[in-house]
Formats: sequence, C-alpha cells, structure tokens
Amino acid sequence: MTKSVSLCMIVKNEERYIERCLESVKQVVNEIIIVDTGSNDATIDIANKYTTNIYSFDWVNDFSAARNFAIKHAKSDYILVMDADEYLEEDVDLQKDLIKDYDYYVFNIKNHMKFNRSFTHTAVRMFRNHADLKYENRLHEHLNLLENNDKYIGDISAFMIEHVGYMDEEILEEKKYKRNLPLMKLEVQEHPTPYNLFNMGKTYFGMNEFKKAVPYFQKSYSLGKDKVYLPELLTKLAFALNETGQINDALSILKDATALYPLETEMKYIQGIIYLNTGYYKDAEECFLHCLESGDQGTLITEGSGSYMAHLQLSYIYEKSNQLDKSYSARINAMEIKGDSAHVLQNYLQFSLKINQPLDDIEKIVEDYYRMNNIDDLQNLMNVLYSLRHPLLNVYLKKFNITTEPHIHAIAKIYSKDKNQMRTILEEIHDMDKREIAQDILLVGYIFKEESLINKIQSLMNFGSKEMKVIKQLIKGEALTGSISSTLQQVLFSLCKQLIIIEEFDLFQDLTEKLINNDTKNHLGVCRLLSEFKFDELAIDMLIVTFKSSPNNLEVIRLLGDLCFRNDYLEDTELFYTKLLNLDSSYEIYERNFRLYEKKNDTQGMDKIGNEIVEKFPAVSWVHELYPVRNRLIK
Repeated sequence: MTKSVSLCMIVKNEERYIERCLESVKQVVNEIIIVDTGSNDATIDIANKYTTNIYSFDWVNDFSAARNFAIKHAKSDYILVMDADEYLEEDVDLQKDLIKDYDYYVFNIKNHMKFNRSFTHTAVRMFRNHADLKYENRLHEHLNLLENNDKYIGDISAFMIEHVGYMDEEILEEKKYKRNLPLMKLEVQEHPTPYNLFNMGKTYFGMNEFKKAVPYFQKSYSLGKDKVYLPELLTKLAFALNETGQINDALSILKDATALYPLETEMKYIQGIIYLNTGYYKDAEECFLHCLESGDQGTLITEGSGSYMAHLQLSYIYEKSNQLDKSYSARINAMEIKGDSAHVLQNYLQFSLKINQPLDDIEKIVEDYYRMNNIDDLQNLMNVLYSLRHPLLNVYLKKFNITTEPHIHAIAKIYSKDKNQMRTILEEIHDMDKREIAQDILLVGYIFKEESLINKIQSLMNFGSKEMKVIKQLIKGEALTGSISSTLQQVLFSLCKQLIIIEEFDLFQDLTEKLINNDTKNHLGVCRLLSEFKFDELAIDMLIVTFKSSPNNLEVIRLLGDLCFRNDYLEDTELFYTKLLNLDSSYEIYERNFRLYEKKNDTQGMDKIGNEIVEKFPAVSWVHELYPVRNRLIK
C-alpha cells in the first residue's frame, strides 16, 4: 500500500539553493511544507511555485522549535525532512523504503566540498507522522529516538541525500561553530546529556579549540558508551588529544577503538595520520593499507580515506622512508582513482619535478588520468601547473591555444626549459608589477645578468640596502660578500630550486658555490636540496666532506645514511645508522635501523632492534605483533 509523504523544511534566505531542492522532491512527496524564519530575499517567491503551505515562524534561537512547528502542519503518513541546500538524486522512489512500514529511516547524507571531495554522515530524515515523535535540542536538533530507541523500529534508506552547502565559500564551518557556541553552551547547561556533551565537544573541535573539546568528549563517553555516535566521538577525542600533545593517550584510544570498530575506515585513517605525524611510519603504513582493504565505509565517511587519500598518505610514507618506486606507484594509484582532484594532480606533478620525469611521460600520465570534462577542469589544471611553475604549463597553453594574462604566459616561457623563449619575455617583464612573480623575475635577471631588473626586484620584494647589495653582486656575477639575512637566504635557495627545474645546472653550480663560499653552513642546505631532487651521488660526495670535519653532526649522518639506503649502499648505511643510534635514541632512528636489517635479511639485527623498540616505545604496534613473547615478558 502506498504511503503519503510530507516534505517539511525550515528556511531563511535560501534563494541560491531552494529551487534545486524542491525540483528534486516534487514528484516523490504528496505535500511540501515550508517554514520561513525571516527571509528577505527571493526564497518565498521561489517556494510559492511549488506549494501554498508556507508559514512564518519567529526565530527563538531554537532549531527544534522550528522543526516541530513545521511537522505539526504535516498531514501525510510520513515526514521527510530536508534543508534547502540539499537535494535528491533522480529516480529516487521513497515507496521502496516505505513498503517496509518502519517507524523511521536513516539516510546517508553526502556532503560535497571544494576540490571535488566529499564526506558522508548519517541522520534520520524520514519518519512516521506520529504524535510522540518530535525534535529536541536548540542546536543539533534530533528526533527523540536516542533515549527511546527500543520503542521504534528503523532501517537504512536505499537512497542518498546530496548536500552542497559546504561548497559555498561563504559558509565556513569555523564561523558557523562560533555563531552557534552560545546556543550550545545553553543547551549543555540545561540538558547535560551524553549527546549534548558530544556536540559541545564537536563545537570546540570545529573551532580548533581542542583543549576545550577534550573534557566534553571524555564526559560524553563516560555517560554514553552505547551510543551510535561513539565511533565519531572516539575518533575526534583521539585527534583532539593528539593536537594537545597527548600523543600516547590518543594512540591508546585508537588502538582499542579500531579493534572494537574494524569497519570504521575514517577512524583507521586518523590513526594512520597520527602515526605518520609522530614518525611511526611502519604503523602508519599498516593503517593506510588497512584503509585500502576496507574502502570508504563506516558511520562517518570522508571520501577517499579508503582509496585515493590513503594512497597519497602512503606516497608520503614511502618518500620519507626512501622507497621512491613505491612512492611513485602510490601517487599513480591515487591518480587512477581520483584523477579529477586538483589535490591529487598537484601531488603527482610536484613529485614529477623532484624525480626529473621526462615531460612527455608526465603529459601522458595527465592525459590518461586527469579528466577534462569542461572548462573548469582545464582551469584547475592550468592553476596547478602555474602554482608549481611546471614546464607542462607552456605545453598546455599552446595545445589549447589559451589566451590568458601576460604574466602567466611569461611564467610558461620561463619554465619551458627553452632559453630562447625565455629571452622573448625580457621586454614584457619590465612592465609587470605582480608580487607573485617577483621570484621569477629574479630568476630571469640571474640567468641573463639583466641589471635593468634590479629596481623591479627591489620594489616587488621590499628588499633593503643589504639585501640589494647581494642581489646586485648576484646579477653582476660577482662573489657574495657580507652576511645574508634569513629572508634572502630563503629566496636564494628557492632560486636554486628553480634552476634545477629548468635544468640550468651550470648556473645552479655557480650559485651554490657562491652560497657556500659566503657561509659554509649553507653546505648542508645545498646537500638537502640535491637530495630532494635525487642528485644522490653528488650529495653523498659533498656530505662525506662535511662528515669528516663534523663527524657527530646528526643531520649530516642522517642524510648520509638515508642516501646510502636509497642507493643500496647497505654496508655504508649500517655504519651511519649505527652511529646515528648512538647519538639519537628517538624512535625514528630505531625504525631506520630495522628497515636496514630488513632489507639486508639480517634477522639477528632485526631481533635486536625490534626487542629494543618493544622495551622503549610501548605505543608502537607493529613490533608487538612480531615479538609478542618478548612483549608479554616485559608486561
């Protein structure tokens, strides 16, 4: 038997969204009820095209009061509740849910965000028109099912509600939380239920006030350990503890929680993020591999936590642990899954510069995986290429015959790796006053020794007389004399990176020699840069010189060990990693040594390091699985 449905909405100034919402539901509901709380735009005019059931409600700082006022007017068997910035996909048939005749239905709500990302949460959005079912709470209003769930029978809807409000730049979550804070405080004061305490914690969490959020999450947990929102509570509590420096407590909570909720991918993803940020790379790797096995699932789903975002996190881990082939593969896997994401695209393209991948190969990867369905997709691609100063920018400007601002064409020519093309913009660049290309103008000035650009550089970079003295020496090809400020040092190292990208290696060598001659401390910075762009042999040769004069310099030893490990010089790696462990007993050094012995198939070395980790680092998980007997003896 067909059940009738009333759509009940509360609105205020929703002219931007409401028509799409009402269009999506008009064929699947029997009546539409709109309660307006004070619109002064075209919201009501639009609503009038769909219904005459429009009511005014004086706002009393209480969302549940407005919701209850709306459902009071419903005459159908069931009530569907939506917000104006939501809509139903085509071909939704609510009768497929209602044939089961349950009291309520929980919908998955997909929240679309910028950069083509989304997260999904669940909420009761359709329920029987029953006098005893009503909303409660001024804020985070919900049906009174939490304390009376045994009286009603519910089910998961077969359909999804799409929510686009998070895509609006003006709707910033932190501002919303600050606006709602007084209401939330009042609600907790009057009704300190586990759910309200949880939402109070979420409010502070959304404002990045993690220290204030923690006690509310903890109190909510102690009062309501059987609540449906517990996975989200534990995940947010652990994240907040981590942000306040209580890392071991955060990891302890997640260790137990992930065992209790093995299907909550987002929880495992957050555990991986905390491990990664703490330098526990092997544990982080296991977390993200688990996420990939599970896929995007759970009560709170952030799109990509079980797919492309997990691959990206693995790419960071593999790069940090000097497994470059695996790092590259992880980035390609992310591109295969989410090639239309600017974030994924940028991650891959940035790495392509570091490994000096041939331009033709890069273009093929982009063509294969980045989907350009419309002009916005092309614009996103060009924005990423421009921000990275990627040589592919010039290729695509020509390929699509794009007419754009002069400074963008200038940047494309500068990074085309074609000196003749670069020379053509010398005249134009004099008339460009954009601060965002100041570093690029310095690059051109240095390459062509163009003294006429000195004043342009000074005005755009706000350099003082001391900095300008160095810049003039640089442009004139002279040795650098005098002290170099930290700001200018950063600029000059960025210039070194630019020279690598456009393959001006002679000029790179000249500049780095000038920097080292000016201050021998720059030697290590140059070695770091060489390592970043995989000029490993040259970096090793330079670092050996520094090591001989500073045999206990931790950063030199660490970098030398990592470079030797990356290039399979395993005996040399052992020399440096062993020395490093004698000087630094932090966890990451132990993990480096374990990876070395693992690569050498040296079980004796693995056992020694593994057992030391068990004793010294109780928050580490992977090692306890390998050495459980030792772990029990320690306990």
